[in-house]
Amino acid sequence: MGSAIKATRLFLAIYASLLLVPAWAQQLDIEDYQPLSIQQLEAIEVGRYPTQEARQGAAADADHIYAIVNFIIGKYDKTSGELIQRWQGARGGPIRHLNSCFAENGKLYCANSNFPEVPMASSIEVFDTETLKHSQSLSLGVLDEGSLTWFDRLDDGWLAGFAHYDADGGLSYKDHRFATINRYDNAWRRLGGWMIPESVIARMQPYAASGGAIGPDGLLYLTGHDRPEMYVLAAPAMGPKLVHIATIAIDAEGQAFAWDKSEERVVVGISRPNSEVRAFTVPEVQLPEGLKRLTEVNFSL
Repeated sequence: MGSAIKATRLFLAIYASLLLVPAWAQQLDIEDYQPLSIQQLEAIEVGRYPTQEARQGAAADADHIYAIVNFIIGKYDKTSGELIQRWQGARGGPIRHLNSCFAENGKLYCANSNFPEVPMASSIEVFDTETLKHSQSLSLGVLDEGSLTWFDRLDDGWLAGFAHYDADGGLSYKDHRFATINRYDNAWRRLGGWMIPESVIARMQPYAASGGAIGPDGLLYLTGHDRPEMYVLAAPAMGPKLVHIATIAIDAEGQAFAWDKSEERVVVGISRPNSEVRAFTVPEVQLPEGLKRLTEVNFSL
């Protein structure tokens, strides 16, 4: 009988202590998370190029500017602004919606999607910068991540941005907040990824990031659909969400951009209302303590 009473008392003591845990926890001095102060910067315009194709995005190499719209790419002389040549697909053809491109080692790498069709499907299309002939295609097929809008090299793999939309081209059960950024190895096998922070994605709604690229500083730069703003993000020390560290005012109303790697911190973007490719010098961005450049993130445990 005595042992039974002792066991009952022990059980009641443990049960009582469990009931008291929430009250005890509330007495802890736990600080609320304090968001970082976002740096406010401005890009300086250094060039303009009138182009018929400046509707989706732009890219550049040492000698040329490339203007992109859906299934057309225009190649222009960087010095004179003269049209050199044009690649043009067929209306309703396999390349339906070129979202963005970047130039590298004689090739133009482009993100293509079937927007506004659903289900969302995407592919990567490669062109020769000398001839503008199509040279390679990699289909990503239908992805839950959404519609591919941009991608860039990250170390020996890839970083890619996928969009979801509130209106045309979107899914009823996934709005713009489901836009994501994924990390892949060189064979396009997913290694991980991040969410876009609310302070950025709210500025892009009802769309998502139209342009994105890793900067020479290892930070991620994004542009939305129609605001003259560029957002700079760093990798967190923990958690699944990127950190918004700077907003750069830029006289280009959203859409895709690309770094001109032949210049020092220069990007090319577009002004869709004015049918222009515009070049800008992008200011240096300070990395807050405790955060990481995306080039510093290890995607293995």
